[in-house]
Amino acid sequence: MEIHTRQLHYFIAVAEERSFTRAARRLHISQQGLSAQIKQLEQGMKVVLFSRTTRSVDLTAAGAVFLQDLRGMLTGLNTAVDRARSAHRSDQDRLVLGALEGAALTLTEPIVAAFRKRHPGITLEWRQFTYHDPSAGLTRGLVDVAFTRRPFTDDGIRFETLFTEPLMVMVPADHRLADRTEVFAHELLDEPLLGAATTDPVWNAFWELDAHRDEHRTGIVTRSNALLAELHKVATGAGVVITVACARWIPFPGISLIPIADTPPNEVAVAWREDHETPLVRSFVDIARTIRDSHPELVIQLQKPDFGDRTVPLRL
Repeated sequence: MEIHTRQLHYFIAVAEERSFTRAARRLHISQQGLSAQIKQLEQGMKVVLFSRTTRSVDLTAAGAVFLQDLRGMLTGLNTAVDRARSAHRSDQDRLVLGALEGAALTLTEPIVAAFRKRHPGITLEWRQFTYHDPSAGLTRGLVDVAFTRRPFTDDGIRFETLFTEPLMVMVPADHRLADRTEVFAHELLDEPLLGAATTDPVWNAFWELDAHRDEHRTGIVTRSNALLAELHKVATGAGVVITVACARWIPFPGISLIPIADTPPNEVAVAWREDHETPLVRSFVDIARTIRDSHPELVIQLQKPDFGDRTVPLRL
């Protein structure tokens, strides 16, 4: 059975007017066309909706029941259409930006400022995520675009790299490596590592130095769900944290920060879902790319940070 919504509106008009002539005038169609549509509706439903005489048009029992239920259904349908249109307008007027701790560091502010300037009528909604979700909301469809750190499980996600950042290790100030100006990954494999509380195997493998491990060096890994908790644990000797160079901006007593000489850098990128590349998403990515290219001095500072006197470790 195929019923069109216009036939339902035609049916209601005839039921309310009790006249094909008046209903046709109200609907601005011909009486013959209206009669044909009602007949087609009745044939499709296999019921008679109106009893017709030369003097009157009345609802049958089936027609009366249909009218009662139909009004509620059309009200619900109209409400659904209105809500969908409202959501569509909201999508056109809003961009949801996800971010991990630190976001895009010193590129964050100029990127966001440039986006607001280009789109003054757009609401930019910021959502912060912990390392429980390395995708910063993308894989769950919670955001439109995000500042992320690779690698993580990224099926269906596209990236524009902003910069890479060297890896460091946070150790207690009295640790055996604390006075070193650099360390190598193999020197950390037997250390109790404080990892992030995420189940993403790609993310965990990177930050737990799995590429440097073998069956003879398994290490010990415990997990935390907040950066502050990790800092406290490191300072009290519970373990070490593999981190990035921007950790030097976090003042915390009792911790030494040492570069890791032989690990690949961490990649900071703006990311979005392949199936949700809206005009606003494309604009945000374009702005991020432009800001990156127009601020080479910021990128260099992030990728090759100056730790000052490298003859002593960096104390936090």
